[in-house]
Amino acid sequence: MRTSTDLAQLAERELGELAPDLLPGFRAALPRAVDTVGRRLRGALHRERLVVARPGPGDRAHAFDRVEFAGAPALSALLGHVSDPGVPGLAAELTDAVVNLAIAYARPRQAGGPAPDDRLVWYERLATEGHNLHPCGRTRLGWHTADVLAHDLETPGTGVGFIGVHHSRHVGDDLGAALRAEHPGVPTAPPGYVVQPVHAWQLRLLAERYRDLMAAGVLLPLDAPELPVLPTAALRTVLLPAGACGNRQYLKLSLDIQVTSTRRTISVASTRNGPVISVLLHRLLADDPDGSRIVLLDEVAGAALDAGAGRNRDAAAILRTGLAGLVEPGEQAVPGVALPATDPRTGRPVLAGLVDAYAATRGYADPAVAAGGFLDEYAGLLLPVVLRLATRYGVGLEAHLQNCVPTFRDGVPRRMILRDFAGLRLHLPRLRARAAAPPLWPGSVVATDDVDVLRAKVAYTALQAHLGELVVVLAGTHGLDEPGAWRRIRERVDDVYGPLRADPAIRAAAAADHAFLTAPRVLHKALVRMRLAGSGDVYVPVANPLHG
Repeated sequence: MRTSTDLAQLAERELGELAPDLLPGFRAALPRAVDTVGRRLRGALHRERLVVARPGPGDRAHAFDRVEFAGAPALSALLGHVSDPGVPGLAAELTDAVVNLAIAYARPRQAGGPAPDDRLVWYERLATEGHNLHPCGRTRLGWHTADVLAHDLETPGTGVGFIGVHHSRHVGDDLGAALRAEHPGVPTAPPGYVVQPVHAWQLRLLAERYRDLMAAGVLLPLDAPELPVLPTAALRTVLLPAGACGNRQYLKLSLDIQVTSTRRTISVASTRNGPVISVLLHRLLADDPDGSRIVLLDEVAGAALDAGAGRNRDAAAILRTGLAGLVEPGEQAVPGVALPATDPRTGRPVLAGLVDAYAATRGYADPAVAAGGFLDEYAGLLLPVVLRLATRYGVGLEAHLQNCVPTFRDGVPRRMILRDFAGLRLHLPRLRARAAAPPLWPGSVVATDDVDVLRAKVAYTALQAHLGELVVVLAGTHGLDEPGAWRRIRERVDDVYGPLRADPAIRAAAAADHAFLTAPRVLHKALVRMRLAGSGDVYVPVANPLHG
């Protein structure tokens, strides 16, 4: 196995050939990248009780057993305290993350256009470190340096290619026809075939991996130019150019590399469930008193290649709507993942600038009081719908920072845009009890009969990974009183469950959900334990600031 030094030296050689202008920045950024990954690893090891460390001077303790360490020893020293057969694999992932993060630090940021989707991508490019808690936030296992330069988040643009799929092996909608309606350059396929969009990097992988299907005529190479697109923070999701109607859409494409904990291919079920779940959510939100404050980026179509057992994830794709027509004049849409990121215009977190604007609008002079008021209004935007959908219908939204795009007017939280429904959980008993169960693809992982799976999804994503991050940032930028902030969030939770407990049809579910969310300890996603295990969700109990 290559050491971190080996990989750094290899990246240096490749950068010297491919992008020599990045070499000085890469070398200068390596220590910073090592420190960033190391501190996240140290925090995760402590939180998951793999290596417990007593916080010292400069370290900051937060809710949910989170500690932000001021520094960290070498990765090898940290992992040396972990006895698990998965350590060598984790070490390789961490090393990959360090090298890719250093490259990202060294790359210039592209300017964003005035359209809301272009601004969205610009904001996402500020979130250089990736996932706010995961030490493997910049892992790109499967890519070489040339691939990182060509397709990663900081790249000015990548491409979408096309392949013909025989209709007998095509599952789902005709995405080629849907794209061609907006982009006349999308090719047509010969009779008996359907055009399927494929990420430019993945297209080369298909040519190598599916030679048998090529030879059998199941897959047909198409001689057509790539469609230029912008990579987003999700990498496999790309922003399409403006179409004939002037609107921009997104394509979520299979990308067989490992980012954080998952290889980013797409199941057939996700391609078929996306449009169904979009319709379901619209129907449920129409009956929610705060539903008008939630906006969905609909998954309007999806398709996949049926290449046989274990081979049907590599050419899947989902078409998603963009922000055009959804964002009003004067309304600022900011992807949640960018809120903790540094705004290059101010040198402070994006969130800090929004709170300053909020303070001016609301007339707050005290920064800490302004931060508390902002967080209270933000939680009042996020939590009511998320919690009600879970209790009333069994819909557990994956409302972490990556999937949420809050909007603001003069700093005041206004609406919440939700995107990417593949990670939510649907508790079928509750859905059936409300006559709301949608026709899901057989074997869909989004479906569960375990109510604690539903509750853990909501608690971790909305409360811990989302609001928890905002509390940490505002404590550092505005002196936010963290215990006081969590008391206000607890009040928001209580306000939601009061009326739910008064409904005889869901009284028991509401009481049980409220008890789960406010218990002394709550489940937290164990990101390092998951990597050591190799797959599957793993949770550990952590102290809950909502208790009491």
